[in-house]
Amino acid sequence: MAIITISRGSYSKGKEVAEKVAGELGYQCISRDVLLEASKEFNIPEIKLVRAIHDAPSIFKGLQQSKEQYIAHIRAAVLKHLSRDNVVYHGLAGHFFVSGISHVLKVRILADLEDRVQLEMERENLSRSEALAVIKKDDEERRRWSRDLYGIDTWDPALYDLVIHIRELTTDDAAELICRTAGLKQFATTPESRKTIRDLALAAEVKAALMDIQYDIEVQADDGQVFVQTHASPAIRQQLSDQIQAIVGRIEGVKDMTLKLTRITPYGD
Repeated sequence: MAIITISRGSYSKGKEVAEKVAGELGYQCISRDVLLEASKEFNIPEIKLVRAIHDAPSIFKGLQQSKEQYIAHIRAAVLKHLSRDNVVYHGLAGHFFVSGISHVLKVRILADLEDRVQLEMERENLSRSEALAVIKKDDEERRRWSRDLYGIDTWDPALYDLVIHIRELTTDDAAELICRTAGLKQFATTPESRKTIRDLALAAEVKAALMDIQYDIEVQADDGQVFVQTHASPAIRQQLSDQIQAIVGRIEGVKDMTLKLTRITPYGD
């Protein structure tokens, strides 16, 4: 089986396609609602996180620590779901975290601008000029969000295995293409690919849990063995080590941890 991520713009019918694919394959279908789980760890109201999905670059401008914390919690929430396999994820961020996983089918859904404008006009009771302005603004915000936070341009076709244009092809056609492609042996889950995504998910969970005490931190995982590396001045090394040990020890799935604290030499030494 496979994981399917569907990237889409507003009013491109990507949500409809995702739901059709999930229904046909019997997969779980999840969207950016998963990101709201991160609000519990990130400690911000859900409505602010919804807006942050679009406005993150301006919200975090000049605040590297907040940016790193935000990304860590989103990564943990998304990978937690994707590691369960047999899932269709549509919306922002999903394909950013699984680019090296062989059993992930990455799809981009496109639609004609005029078709999207018409849908916006009908659903929101807007004039054509108003609807066009909303869609263009939304597209640019989504693109800027991805570039500024992840260094990835969502419009780059090289990021995807399939790019489907909803025009001559209907949503049913698109769903059929995706289902057939997901069934190819290239996208079959293997023991190796399952281990890789589980390792990624565990490392992401550990990193997110540690962000409140140390944002400049690197975490890797290998079959329950967790490797943590960060910096610490001599004065706080023991305290920081104890904090990290206590937090990581409470995380399910961690069998053992190796901690490497790189010394920070005070200025003038």
